[in-house]
Amino acid sequence: MNWLLTNKNKRLTPENSKELEYIKKQVADSPWRQVFHIQPESGLLNDPNGFAFFNGEYHLFYQWYPFGPVHGLKHWYHLTSENLVDWKSHGAALAPDIYEDRHGVYSGSGLAVKEKLYLFYTGNTKLDNGERVPFQCSCAMRTDGTFEEKKVLMEGAPEGYTPHFRDPKVWQAEDGMYYAVIGGQRVDLTGAILLYVSADLETWECKGEVQTSLPSFGYMWECPDYFEIQGNGILMFSPQGIEAEGDSFQNIYQSGYIMGEPLDLASGRLEHGAFREWDHGFDFYAPQTTESPYGRRILIGWMGLPDQSYPTDRFGWAHCLTLPREIVFENGELRQQPVKELKNKRNEAEHQTWNNADELMDGQAYELDIRFDSLPDTPFSLHVREGRQERTTLHYDPRDRKLVLDRSDSGEPLNEEYGTTRAALLSYPLATLRIFVDVSSIEIFANDGECVFTSRIFPKEDSNGIRMQADAGGLVFHAEKWEYK
Repeated sequence: MNWLLTNKNKRLTPENSKELEYIKKQVADSPWRQVFHIQPESGLLNDPNGFAFFNGEYHLFYQWYPFGPVHGLKHWYHLTSENLVDWKSHGAALAPDIYEDRHGVYSGSGLAVKEKLYLFYTGNTKLDNGERVPFQCSCAMRTDGTFEEKKVLMEGAPEGYTPHFRDPKVWQAEDGMYYAVIGGQRVDLTGAILLYVSADLETWECKGEVQTSLPSFGYMWECPDYFEIQGNGILMFSPQGIEAEGDSFQNIYQSGYIMGEPLDLASGRLEHGAFREWDHGFDFYAPQTTESPYGRRILIGWMGLPDQSYPTDRFGWAHCLTLPREIVFENGELRQQPVKELKNKRNEAEHQTWNNADELMDGQAYELDIRFDSLPDTPFSLHVREGRQERTTLHYDPRDRKLVLDRSDSGEPLNEEYGTTRAALLSYPLATLRIFVDVSSIEIFANDGECVFTSRIFPKEDSNGIRMQADAGGLVFHAEKWEYK
């Protein structure tokens, strides 16, 4: 089926149930369904939304169009978990069912206040002449999982900004007031983030732009988020329209953050350093964070990108979410580490200690933990999901501490116009690798989360080899592997 020719405005109605069941059967025939990542039951998944801890468990929503791998009429799909690892599905939670969101329930955030989880989102509408009109909306969920009526908080974009005005992220500050950052585009076609304040979550006052030292940095800033760690203010967003620069900004769109002094909520001023990408891989976008009950900052991202095609498209589905990651501040830098709860998925480990290893192990869905005791003076490589003609390769050169992910032979090719390698420089020699390989993805955490690569891969089912290749002596390491079921 050519999904680009299907109707992108289908709704979840009894009349469409047979078509939905047909698509689900196609999805079930896909060779690349994941084992331990969140993925759609059918259709397209994109931005994580409404991520919050409420009523004793984590709530996570994601953008969902059920009738094919296209960006059609967006719903919010609802999941809950007590441990960030085992997720329970609750189906579609928010549907485009009022005038102000009739063309899609776009991205937003969640905030738990007393006995309700407030969900904030952008309602997408288009007039007959094609003009877009954004509405900022909210909908509160009760402790029993039922929803109150939706409320419309804002209509249109402020003066000086285009209708590309979306993705509210709301939080409560120490002064007791509620604040929101919303992504936008100025009329001169440059990206910006606007700051709002409210005393009651219903009436919002615009405080103006968040003032940064990036006055012209792409044409649109999406999916903003703001939080603080150990006295540092972190503003994260996904800018569109950034030109590639060396090994940086290689994807079609980027996701990253700026860090500095806490945001001045009165003036909107943020003193900060350089923009840093969250992830150096091929497929990472629109991340969102929440705070756990114990003060941890947890991040989940979309393992995909807009305006790209993927091999799963022909089976009626697309994309997944990353594993949840804890953001920590160490030695003046932010690190991403897989949440500790993932260790509960481990079963009996396979252990290997090697000197200048060749064949290690095999597997299709697993966690691989490598500790390097000694490095050679010349480059070496780790191959995973390796078969006769396939492999996903991680190269490391000790001379310049450069780590390169190569998916040129990973299996079915995808989006090669944006290259087949991604690279990053480590700040100190490679000491550890923690790698999560699933049926059609890989997430790599180097040096305890100093550097992360996230990518989709689409190998054959029997491409399962794990092999270390070193051309010179001096490589000594210990590896542990846990299969995930």
